[in-house]
Amino acid sequence: MASGHTITINPASDHVEITLDGEKLAVSDRPVLLDETGLPTRYYLPKDDVRTELLEATDHSTHCPFKGDASYWSAQVGGETHENLVWSYETPIPQAEGITGLMSFWPGRVEVTVNGERLPDA
Repeated sequence: MASGHTITINPASDHVEITLDGEKLAVSDRPVLLDETGLPTRYYLPKDDVRTELLEATDHSTHCPFKGDASYWSAQVGGETHENLVWSYETPIPQAEGITGLMSFWPGRVEVTVNGERLPDA
């Protein structure tokens, strides 16, 4: 890991809701919180807590030297496609294995509510 750059991964019991255009995409009481240097906390949710019937896998992928290769999904909500809105590390590097197969949503493109309070767009 680069000097000064860290990630921490911790299971939590916060109540997390992800909403897009009034449609709930996910509700979870078992998020995994990922804190990474220079970024706001990311909430990774079990696929069982995500409405995957609204998602479609895309060909888009990215590589993070601190987590590995991410796969992406677009969401279909209200007749509109929201491209590459969700990502997951299906086989992350060993330091990030705590988020294996969990899904996260782009803050600022969805509403993230934690324990009844909406998080600021980030």
